[in-house]
Amino acid sequence: MEGLGKRIQKYREKAGMTQEVLAEQVGVSWNHLGAIERGVKTPKLETLVRIINVLEVSADDVMLDVLRVGRKAQCTRIEEKLQRLPKEKQDKILRILDFLIEEEEK
Repeated sequence: MEGLGKRIQKYREKAGMTQEVLAEQVGVSWNHLGAIERGVKTPKLETLVRIINVLEVSADDVMLDVLRVGRKAQCTRIEEKLQRLPKEKQDKILRILDFLIEEEEK
């Protein structure tokens, strides 16, 4: 769950919020939020939902490394971006991905 905390921290910082501000808007102490961001504590579902809503981010983005379904959503977004490119660039990127996957399978 450490990855979850790091992602929350990343999106909080991207939103330009301090721990204190996010904690206040979510309704938890800044100490508790800090423990969540460090991966020391796992947020209750209700708290996690409030954090995601306050940060206005996708649950998939925040839980990307926690849930396998999040990977599917990420792959779908990558596929959508790829389809917007010209065919030549799509082919180039697919060749690169094939190479990288083959290297990882060794």
